[in-house]
Amino acid sequence: MTHVSRPDLSAAVWRKSSHSNAQGGECVEVADGFTGTVPVRDSKNPHHPALIVSDGAWDAFVGSLK
Repeated sequence: MTHVSRPDLSAAVWRKSSHSNAQGGECVEVADGFTGTVPVRDSKNPHHPALIVSDGAWDAFVGSLK
C-alpha cells in the first residue's frame, strides 16, 4: 500500500457522484484539482474526515465499476 499525504481540503469544491440517489442517501462526493490524489467523502457527513486515495487507486476503482 502506498502512503498518500493529506492535502489541505479547506478550499475543496465537492461534487456528487452522478449515481447518488435523489433522496439524499448513499451520496459520494469527490473533489477535483488535487495532484496525485482524489479526496472522497460521504455527503451525509461532510464534516467527517475525507478518504484520500491515490489517482491510480481511484482510476482502478472507477474502472472496476464500468
